[in-house]
Amino acid sequence: MFTLIRGGQVYSPAEVGRRDILIAANKIAKMDRRIDLPRSFGAEVVEAEGKIITPGFIDLHVHIIGGGGEGGPATRVPEIQLSRIIRAGVTTVLGVLGTDDASRHPESLLAKAIGLEQEGITTYIMVGSYQFPQATITGSVRKDIALIPKVIGVGEIAISDHRSSQPTFEDLAKVAAEARVGGMLGGKPGLVQLHVGEGVKGLEYLFRMAQETEIPIEQFLPTHVARSPAVLEHAIRFAKMGGNVDITASGRRLARKVGVGEALRQLSSAQVPVERITLSSDANGSMPVFDKKGSLIRLTVADIQNLYEEFRYLITEEGFPVADILQCITLNPAKRIKIDGFKGSLEEGKDADLIVFDSDWGIDRVYSLGKLVVSQGKPVVKGTFE
Repeated sequence: MFTLIRGGQVYSPAEVGRRDILIAANKIAKMDRRIDLPRSFGAEVVEAEGKIITPGFIDLHVHIIGGGGEGGPATRVPEIQLSRIIRAGVTTVLGVLGTDDASRHPESLLAKAIGLEQEGITTYIMVGSYQFPQATITGSVRKDIALIPKVIGVGEIAISDHRSSQPTFEDLAKVAAEARVGGMLGGKPGLVQLHVGEGVKGLEYLFRMAQETEIPIEQFLPTHVARSPAVLEHAIRFAKMGGNVDITASGRRLARKVGVGEALRQLSSAQVPVERITLSSDANGSMPVFDKKGSLIRLTVADIQNLYEEFRYLITEEGFPVADILQCITLNPAKRIKIDGFKGSLEEGKDADLIVFDSDWGIDRVYSLGKLVVSQGKPVVKGTFE
């Protein structure tokens, strides 16, 4: 099966101008200024004149089996469905567990990831949760990463948060070492994803990691780093040391102490390269608000649509360069989890994960592994129980 998308303005994520893109099966077979095919190819031709084409989004923080539970069993967030993922332009997700490793388990996370991939997108997972000791499948973080194909790291481990296990520096160093060796044995990134709360220590453990251990700073990915001015200040310091940071998209719906645009401006002013920044959604995770005593006041739920809405807002309302913001949700996340050899940019030989936008950045079409999954902004493929 061949699909020829003709004449769109392509961001790869860098802007490359008008191109024709030929999809063969699940790959980008050719990308050129003009591609002419004989009729015998039987290709579907999609006219994309006046449209914009980008890589599919890669979301490094999705609670695919639901998060939450901080307000009791009734506040457990449901599993995410395929149609919600693809309508947001997301074609690759990294599933995480979160706070609740009492009623949710990494085995269920793995099964859900396999199911979503069977339904049409690409998935990976992290073992572990907020808590210590880490929830695993084989009984070992190192073995999970080394031996289970979909497991690429550990997290999200909570630090500087009243919901964490209050890990010591030594606790964190040991699990990071396990993840690193597991990654080496399995040819994986062995990433350590950290949920960063508003506790007074902030990223102090990570500064110590860089100074007191041999674990490379790139092994760690702190997320939610724009949750407060103090956390962002630590994130800037960490990034200037060579680390990578992840910002949670708000989608303009959630009140933030530091907006995503403001966080990006501060990182830029501090001369942090855009290559060290990713944006993710925290989709289907709860967003609880606590009072000063740690009591739950209210609860909201993050939507994967926030990632798309944030992207559109940042480029159309705040004036950020398209290529920079796009890089933060395509190529940079692909590099974080070492899949940039086949995802994250539009190049010949890479997976045919792409979004076709209309001229004002509304999502028109989404292709996942070469298959049309969204048309005219609506999912044409749905999950098994949708």
